[in-house]
Amino acid sequence: MATAEQVRALVKSHSEGDDARFMSIAMQVAASEAKKGNSDFAAELRTLIDRAREKSLRPAGIPIPFSTPQGELRDLLSSSNPELRLDDMVLPEEVRLRLERILEEQREMALLKGHNLRPKQRLLLVGPPGCGKTMTAGVLAGELGLPLFVVRLDGLVTKFMGETGAKLRLIFDAMERTRAVYLFDEFDSIGLERGSGQDVGEMRRVLNSFLMMLEHYHGSSIVIAATNHGHALDTALFRRFDDVIEFTAPTKKLIAQAIKRRLTTVPAAKTKLPYDKLAAEADGLSYAEVVRACDDALKEMLLRRRSTLSAQDLSRVLQERLAFSKRRP
Repeated sequence: MATAEQVRALVKSHSEGDDARFMSIAMQVAASEAKKGNSDFAAELRTLIDRAREKSLRPAGIPIPFSTPQGELRDLLSSSNPELRLDDMVLPEEVRLRLERILEEQREMALLKGHNLRPKQRLLLVGPPGCGKTMTAGVLAGELGLPLFVVRLDGLVTKFMGETGAKLRLIFDAMERTRAVYLFDEFDSIGLERGSGQDVGEMRRVLNSFLMMLEHYHGSSIVIAATNHGHALDTALFRRFDDVIEFTAPTKKLIAQAIKRRLTTVPAAKTKLPYDKLAAEADGLSYAEVVRACDDALKEMLLRRRSTLSAQDLSRVLQERLAFSKRRP
């Protein structure tokens, strides 16, 4: 059962109206009971905690107010409140459908948990740079009205034995207390395959700690790991995630859609630009590189102080910017 210190902390947090602290201590009690072999009681306690949390959750789409991380978390998490939506992204149909399913399960969390099911919330995003992995985290946060916390790996990984694991525990504790989207970007820096020539003892310990914490995570936050090097990840990682979504370089058709969407406010771009030709010029570039080229072309046209943007001039400048992007190292 709960220790005297835990009971004292539960009463204190309840009297002060600190629900997040109360839930965190209750989860600690459940974890302690599970370790003692009281699995039925631990499971029942976790179910009660989940139900209490669900009652306090706001409807999807209404932003949950959050404060900037304090104390040690200030060096580990950067926070934002994205307003992105799924329609802001140009995606292959398969990826869009999988993201829609994740959003649907999150919005119907109470229904699923009522039948002993959990929504998808541990996601691994794999693919080349600039193809939408980081933006996807912002979209999920924006669609669900949740804050986005990006884990700062430069603050997480240290040279001192054991310190990185302790910091990782702080982050997982924050996931339990504050429902949000938590993004581990460039995850391959800690998720390298164990035994590879690039790993070191400390990073193996960090990866083992991450795998254990992720497997035993029972909060309501969404945990996302994103990497450009899926082939280098430890194979044990994949089964710990609820879904692995692969992002690929855009096709010419998707590039054309991305250009149209980025230039939608320019009257000359609506019908007169040779989108197929521009997409062929951009073939091989990432979404991020295409968007950057569009922005550079628009800025160049505007800085020339043209009263109207002609389709011919805009197309020529955009082709130049796309060609430059291909030459960029």
